[in-house]
Amino acid sequence: MPGTHVVDDIELIIEDIGGGGGNKPPSGDDGGGGDGEGNKRRKPTPISPRRYHTAVILAMISIVMFFMGLAATYLVRKMGSDWVPVQLPFMVWVNTMVLLASSGTMELARRKQAAADLKGFRTFWRVTTALGVLFLIGQVVAWRELVAKGFYVSTNPASSFFYIFTAAHGVHLLGGVGALLYVLLRNFDSTKLTLSVASEVTSYYWHFMDGLWLFLLALLYLGK
Repeated sequence: MPGTHVVDDIELIIEDIGGGGGNKPPSGDDGGGGDGEGNKRRKPTPISPRRYHTAVILAMISIVMFFMGLAATYLVRKMGSDWVPVQLPFMVWVNTMVLLASSGTMELARRKQAAADLKGFRTFWRVTTALGVLFLIGQVVAWRELVAKGFYVSTNPASSFFYIFTAAHGVHLLGGVGALLYVLLRNFDSTKLTLSVASEVTSYYWHFMDGLWLFLLALLYLGK
């Protein structure tokens, strides 16, 4: 059952945090080795990718529930007599192209990694990270464009929801940028998490944020 797998993953994580039941690691002095190999540091055994996949799936489910609640409130509130449609800033469409491009460069990075081209992987991963930051900057520009037209958070319900949706998405995307930087800067030789698993899980989240933005964009466009 799916629920059993989740429980198993949680138990395994707890065991790792607790040191596997409190057993002390071997000291390396077995009383007979004269070659000193017992004192050599071993590379940590990689953890099963399943638990990371479970973690990111749970995170995405919670985000979906959060935005579905906002979307339901938006659709109900849209029927009010004080609803004044807001024309989406042009910068929003530019930002959408930037975010779609970042998903493309991420997949190129993963292909380079699959081909054991670490340099190419890092190059496209950096481009993806830069595009993510550019998207966030573009959202601020879109807000300023809306403010220049006289629409603020409290102007009317339509403008309020625009700022709420884009800000909430931006915060979650900022977490994705943090994950991109982690994969880019982390030395995975000394961790139980491998580079391939880290990049795979991060790509799931990033593509999810891309799809979520398209959903929000369609919702805001139809609510004009």
